[in-house]
Amino acid sequence: MDLSAARSNDENSTPAGAVKAAARQQLVKVGAAGLSPDGVARAGGLAVAEVEALFPHRDDLLTALVIDAYDASGSAMEQADRAAVDLRASAGVRLLAVMRALRQWSFDNPGEFALIYGSPVPDYHAPQDTVAAASRTPAVLAGIVRSALVAGELTPPRRAVPGPPLLLPAAVELFGGAPEAPYSDVIERGIVLWSSLIGLLVFQVFSRTHDSVGDEAAFFDYAVAVAAESVGLVVSPGESSGPTA
Repeated sequence: MDLSAARSNDENSTPAGAVKAAARQQLVKVGAAGLSPDGVARAGGLAVAEVEALFPHRDDLLTALVIDAYDASGSAMEQADRAAVDLRASAGVRLLAVMRALRQWSFDNPGEFALIYGSPVPDYHAPQDTVAAASRTPAVLAGIVRSALVAGELTPPRRAVPGPPLLLPAAVELFGGAPEAPYSDVIERGIVLWSSLIGLLVFQVFSRTHDSVGDEAAFFDYAVAVAAESVGLVVSPGESSGPTA
């Protein structure tokens, strides 16, 4: 089933969905900074008044698109993780599966990817309403690392992050509590893992690696494996989400 097509058909059946579908087309053409009620109305064959009745300000529409993008990318990762868990995959295989899912979503939806991971939109500040949706993707990674820790699949770090904990309480809560030594800095390491892979996705989606890497999908797998070492997790590039012994 084509989930993108299904989402598009479902959204077009509602007025708000039709507006957001037109806005996503505009994201690809003019970027988030160029989004306007007039442009969205033209793209969707709508009256400007119809757009403004649902989203009175540009920021209202941007917030709706941000939440949808985080929810869609998080859902893609969650589905991939459930499938890997159903096959009794190791934590390393699960990590590779969810990051491949995020990569595929990113290439399928470059406008939305740029909205949530690209340059900040001038004069737009994401409200608190976006936090829950934005937490879905790191929550998937946190769950995988936590499972690996419980299952004894992590290798202790060679050196701990020096000094006091560097985390805000929300990050510890997302992980499910602060781990004990020798894994007391695994949450910090998980943030390094997450930010490293998002950074590579930015490079790949925006064609920053095409002139230096021959097989970008294979290189992404390799990068997942390298980044996973930061949390002590073994990932084999090219591995499928099959059952483990």
